[in-house]
Parts: sequence; structure tokens; C-alpha cells
Amino acid sequence: MIELAGMQLLRAEASVYRNLGLGVLALFAPIFAVLYWLMIPSGTWLWVASAQLVTTLICGAALLGAYRAYVRVGPAGLSERGVLGHVSTVGVSDIANVILVDLYRSDALDTQPQLFVVGHSGELLLRMRGQFWTQEAMDTVADELGAPVVRVSEPLTLLDLNRWKPAMLYWFERRHVTRQAA
Repeated sequence: MIELAGMQLLRAEASVYRNLGLGVLALFAPIFAVLYWLMIPSGTWLWVASAQLVTTLICGAALLGAYRAYVRVGPAGLSERGVLGHVSTVGVSDIANVILVDLYRSDALDTQPQLFVVGHSGELLLRMRGQFWTQEAMDTVADELGAPVVRVSEPLTLLDLNRWKPAMLYWFERRHVTRQAA
């Protein structure tokens, strides 16, 4: 077990929570407005209110989970709490290297930084994506762990990364890229 004292706590950018909340509101507000408009005259609006309450509770729980997600890092290793609340802890002896890559966004020319912490057998231990984490947070993880850092000089596409190290991608990214390549 890693001692958590003296470890730095890193959280996702604050704009992530605002964008999540606005996205959910933009999706559900028109839907529920139309449902209320259709159901109030017939007197069955309580079904809509119940559905809205359940949807609001689920979205609130998801937003709370995103807010509580973190990465703690220190010289002894790292600890990550995911959106669903799962906490994984990795000792520095389990880390083979840290890979920093600029990955092209889908259908765009701009890139986002990505950090991958990889174990000795090539398994992915931690991934920090640029749309959630700042470059400073990624640099903090790379510096604190003391593991060898591989900085890929040229930006990669998802297909390039899939060909180079497919184990670093999520299953749905590997499947999507494989389908496109075929």
C-alpha cells in the first residue's frame, strides 16, 4: 500500500464540470419542455415529472462522480479515483515509463496532450487526456514519479497510436480505429 501523505492532489480542469452541466442541460431541457407541453393538457404530466426527477438524480450523481475524480501523485507512486468511484493505487516500482504524446483530435488539425503511465508488461496504469487535465498536471505526474519519460516529438493520430501501442487505448478506441483501417 502506498503512503498517501506528501502526495500532490490533482483534479480535472474546472471548465470540464461547467461544460458537462451545460451539455446535459442543453440535451434535456428541450426534451422535457416538449414533454410537459404535450402531457399537461392530458393530465399525465406526473410521469414526465417523475422521469425528469430520475434523470436529474442520475446526472447529478454523474457530475458528482466527475467532480470527485482525482489523481494523487508522489515519489512513492500514484493513486487514481475514477468517475465511478473506483480507486486504483500503483507503486513506483510497478511503473516502467511515462509516455507523453500529442494526439490529433478527430477530424481536426489541432492536438491535445495525452499522458500514459505504462507498467512493465505494457499494461496501461493511468491515462490523462488533454480535454480533462492541464498540461501542468501531466507534467507534475511525469516529474513526481521519477520513471523514465518518453516524449513523442511528432503528433500522432489515433490510428498511429493504435499501430504503435494499442494497449494504451480504451477498447472502444481500438475497435473504432480497427474498423476504419479495414
